[in-house]
This record gives sequence, structure tokens and C-alpha cells, in this order.
Amino acid sequence: MRIKTLQRKLAVALSLGALGPLIQAFTVRGHKLIKTRVTEMLGIEHPIVQGGMQWVGRAEMTSAVSNAGGLGILTALTQPDPEALGREIRRCRELTDKPFGVNLTILPTIRPVPYDDYVAAIIESGVTIVETAGRNPQPYLPALKEAGITVIHKCTSVRHSLKAESIGCDLVSVDGFECAGHPGEDDVTNLILLPLAARRLKIPFLASGGFGDGRGLVAALALGAEGINMGTRFMVTREAPIHENVKQAMVDATELDTALLYRTLRNTARVFRNSVASQVLEIEGRQGPTDFDEIAPLVKGTRGRELFESGHLEHGIWSAGMVIGLIDDIPSCEELITRIVAEAEQIISQRLKGMIS
Repeated sequence: MRIKTLQRKLAVALSLGALGPLIQAFTVRGHKLIKTRVTEMLGIEHPIVQGGMQWVGRAEMTSAVSNAGGLGILTALTQPDPEALGREIRRCRELTDKPFGVNLTILPTIRPVPYDDYVAAIIESGVTIVETAGRNPQPYLPALKEAGITVIHKCTSVRHSLKAESIGCDLVSVDGFECAGHPGEDDVTNLILLPLAARRLKIPFLASGGFGDGRGLVAALALGAEGINMGTRFMVTREAPIHENVKQAMVDATELDTALLYRTLRNTARVFRNSVASQVLEIEGRQGPTDFDEIAPLVKGTRGRELFESGHLEHGIWSAGMVIGLIDDIPSCEELITRIVAEAEQIISQRLKGMIS
């Protein structure tokens, strides 16, 4: 009897009984809406956020995501200075009247970054949503919160998520081991990380890392998230401001075509596996401590920007998540978001519902 009861509870948790309340009776673009705390808090139609991406988060990309009902995010440090960021924000406003945000990644750099000036530019522009990443955003929170800005902080662990909650962040983006860029050093995948976050966090959270279709969105919601954050998948869209060769390389790739760099430096980064990434791995594989000065010329950011512009795939490295294994086309942002929402709606209202007897 107990086994049957547990089976029934599990079935209900994965069925329309758990996810059904998210599906609303009204429609947008012919599809029902999935309503969560994230859609309500951010003022967006669909619980899909485009994370900040260096050299990619420009006005064309951001506005396309927002116009499609998600949340587009400009990347502050893609712009050379705070004044240029202000101009890019104004340009984005000319392309969309929907909500969009700005990513500010706080990291140690060789050349000092005027973070206070970037924050001031964001506040002066009237942007109402900021995604922070990297180091603790606490020094900048008083100014952001005083301006009424909603802050999303990217975290790779539950402990970091709880810290973000405690200092006043409104949402967190929980990044599993599958994600592009920096997945942290714990190597915990989202199948474990997300339910742990759901157990302990009071604020809403986004699931990030490995998401690119309707199945992923439904899984994220079932595991406790209020939406998904996608980076790599949005890189492979028509509006992404990168060379078609880069997009096609990710279409042709499998889930095995990423590499984890800087593990020996305790600063792991997941990138697309190419000859440059292989050179870095060869250097890291040598006996003794890794000398970052030997790696630096291979991985400097300007090479990545030039690669995106030229399409020369062996010129540098670029961040890419394991989700490349699920990518097989280059749609517009509107086509992609519409498809994800339609797939999720179908899974929730038909496939899962049909499993309950």
C-alpha cells in the first residue's frame, strides 16, 4: 500500500497536478501562457531569460528576445565604457518597448574596470532589471535597490544562492555543471542542484545550464525553478551578432564537443572544443603548477571577439554549454521561444496528464 501511495505522489508531482496551475487560460501568439513568479516579477510573457554573454549581448539580440516575450539582457562589459553602455541601452529601447535587463559581471581584471561608473550608467538609463555575475554584488546593491532595480544574481551552488538571498537579491539564476562559462568547482548537475535550491530558497530562481527546448523548460519547472536562463541556445539564432560559421559549428556539434579549461587554476570554464582549447588542456596536463601566463595569449578576450566577427573557428575560444548536443537549427528568437513554450504546453497538458490513471 505504501509503495502505491509513493508512486501516486510521484506521478502527481510530475503531472498536470503539479504543473497544471502554471498554464493560464488566456493565450499569446496562439499559445497558452506559463505563468510563474518570474514572469510576474519581471513583467514578461514567458519564463525564458537570455543570460548575459560577452560580445553577444548587444541591442539586436536583447531586443529580439524581449520582443518574443522573454527577457533579453544586454552585457555591460561588451561595451568599452559606461558612456557606450548608455548609448546601447538607448539603442535597445528604440528596438523594443518590452522589459529588458543589463548584465554586470564582476571579476578580477588586469585592467581595472570602473564598476561604479557602469552601475551609475545603468541607473541613469532607467533600466529596471540587472543580472549580476562573478563576485559578490553586495557593494553595488544599495544603489541598485534604491533605484528600484530588480537584481538577479548568477550562482553555481546552493550556498552561494542562499548568500545572494541574504544580501537582498530578488532572484537567483542557479547554474548547473552543464552550463557554458564558469560552472564553479562542485560539478553538481541540475538534476540535483535545482531541487536542492527549491528546498532551501525562499526567493524565486531560474534554472541555467543545459536548457534549449520545451522538455528542458518543463523539467526545470518540475524541479522547482520558476523559469530558465539560456545562453548557448540563444547564440544559435538568426539575431545573434556572431558569424554564421560559429553558429553552424554549434549546430554540427554533439554534447561531447565542449572542454573544461582552467581546472588546475580552480577557475573552471566550459568552452567549445577546438584546437585552441586543446592547446590549453595540453598545457594544464603537464606536471607541476599551471603557469597562466603561458595560457593567457591563447585565451584573451579580444581573440574571442575577433573569432565571432571573422568566423575563423581556431582563432580563439568561446563559451559553449553541453546543450549544443540538442541544437540542430538556427531559428529566429521568436521562432525559438514560441516553439519552446508550445512544446512545454503540450508536454504538461497532454503527455504528463495522460500518464495519470
